[in-house]
Amino acid sequence: MMHRFYLSLLFFVFFGLSQSFAAYIFIPMDHEKQTNHLKAYGIAYWVLENGAEAYWLLNYQGGSFAFRHNQIFENECKIRGVKYRVIPDAEFASIREGIANPEMNQEVIKLEKAPKIAVYTPSFNARGERIQPWDDAVTLVLTYAEIPYDQVYDREVLEDKLAEYDWLHLHHEDFTGQYGKFYASQGSRPWYKENQRRMEELAHGLGFSKVSELKLSVVKKIREYVSGGGFMFAMCSATDTYDIALAVDGYDICHSVYDGDPIDGSFKNDVDYTNTFAFKDFKIITNHLEYEYSTIDHRERRVKADNDYFTLFDFSAKWDPVPTMLTQNHTRTVKGFMGQTTAYKKSIVKSDVLIMGENKAVDEARYIHGEYGFGQWTFYGGHDPEDYKHLVGDPETDLNLHPTSPGYRLILNNVLFPAARKKKRKT
Repeated sequence: MMHRFYLSLLFFVFFGLSQSFAAYIFIPMDHEKQTNHLKAYGIAYWVLENGAEAYWLLNYQGGSFAFRHNQIFENECKIRGVKYRVIPDAEFASIREGIANPEMNQEVIKLEKAPKIAVYTPSFNARGERIQPWDDAVTLVLTYAEIPYDQVYDREVLEDKLAEYDWLHLHHEDFTGQYGKFYASQGSRPWYKENQRRMEELAHGLGFSKVSELKLSVVKKIREYVSGGGFMFAMCSATDTYDIALAVDGYDICHSVYDGDPIDGSFKNDVDYTNTFAFKDFKIITNHLEYEYSTIDHRERRVKADNDYFTLFDFSAKWDPVPTMLTQNHTRTVKGFMGQTTAYKKSIVKSDVLIMGENKAVDEARYIHGEYGFGQWTFYGGHDPEDYKHLVGDPETDLNLHPTSPGYRLILNNVLFPAARKKKRKT
């Protein structure tokens, strides 16, 4: 206890001394000057976590960060291998003055508080007991950037634990209750059978007769969370299956191999697209032997791996700071990557949804954003930005080999985004 007291005292002494010199630590985020973009986000988060404020300089040298100098912060940058400069107060004031110029598409955003992060993942898929044979890009990059997070799953969601968090991540989840539609390729595998057994056990333990009923209830709780002011970020199959579950609320679209009884075919006459966050006019695929949920995913894309890129849109930093924050990068062209849900047909994306990244050549959206109630959500197609196909059973990506990944930067933009403003939850 005394050790912690002296550490805290030392921190505030350093902090107070640094204030008297009025210097800033400036972290450039452009391609030429930063060698570890991903850990730079972790530094910004760590500064907020230690009670200081930080600044996000949108469109300035790749979306740079700045915060008041103290020796502890500077040492942490050195330890984590993040490039930085210590600049005098006058230079930082000059940078801000230049950014404020109406002719410059740049803006200064103050980051005030480290957001509390929840990752939706089954407890039996923790590193110590991994049942599902794939990893999660978000937990990989959070771990690499040294940004703390909690794991939550169905029980915590239904017990309204999400209210404790500012940001929620969903990854490669199947909210339709069809176990990822892996039946044809993986249905006989031990991991698949064990996953199904545990999911059924969880559903029954929570009072549901089917996994699909449990997942629908979870989807609705997450919708309440977003409506009340939460931030939800989803990747891969968690994006389209989330909307599909809402669109067929009350109908059974699961083949008997998943839940023991037949599909309710009448759902086809009552798909309610007004319930969804992002997608409209899609057709649901019920064939249990087909590794696809619906026509949301752009499966006819015919793009070769070496030519698979998507482009980030440029937004007005002063007038549209939200999408500008979410698209900060050191390049506007990001290498594509596949997943069970890779990309979205633009014709199926609702008109009020903001497309932030697209492959124009094949008319697909890769990165989209929207609002719901008092909250906001982002959908990002694909599974792992640095593993093009990432097949079942593949080893996890080593981000030490990809410290400047533009695709992973988009994830971390979303992680840091809730720090940019204080939110009031709907009551």
